[in-house]
Amino acid sequence: MTDEQATTQDGSASRRALLLGVGGAGAAAVLAACGNDDGGQPGAGPTTGGDAATAAATTAASGQSSAPSAGGAALARVADVPVGGGVILAAQGLVLTQPVVGQFRAFSNICTHQRCPLSGVDGGVISCNCHQSRFSIDDGAPKSGPATTVKDSSGNPVKLAQTPVRVEGDRIVKA
Repeated sequence: MTDEQATTQDGSASRRALLLGVGGAGAAAVLAACGNDDGGQPGAGPTTGGDAATAAATTAASGQSSAPSAGGAALARVADVPVGGGVILAAQGLVLTQPVVGQFRAFSNICTHQRCPLSGVDGGVISCNCHQSRFSIDDGAPKSGPATTVKDSSGNPVKLAQTPVRVEGDRIVKA
């Protein structure tokens, strides 16, 4: 028998067949989780580390208009992003921060170390719970943890990818 065959000589499933089956089931589960029944955007909107800002951000996200502005749909309301902190916009793949009053930044929500989703914004840093890396809310630079060892071709630590944003009225949109 060969590796491509689904069963071994004793009739049990081969390792390859088992892994393909488990992988297929996992892929189906991920794809099913990407949508929702009402045809709206996947995801629950902004999230933070689980404090009062989380509730406010989630409530605001559900009330956002989907009408496009000059910069596109609103990512969040200004009031939802705490000064010195931020929110994770999982559905958009972003972390939105406000390092100082009125200055907003948007970064990829994926850690530069091993591509884990970032998990929270608190105490002036963006956190990754996979290996405890921390990033600056101002420029996305790694501050601590194994992400500080990931270097670009010039030998500099790799920052979180930044997306330009701007404020339109009380909303933050991609620039």
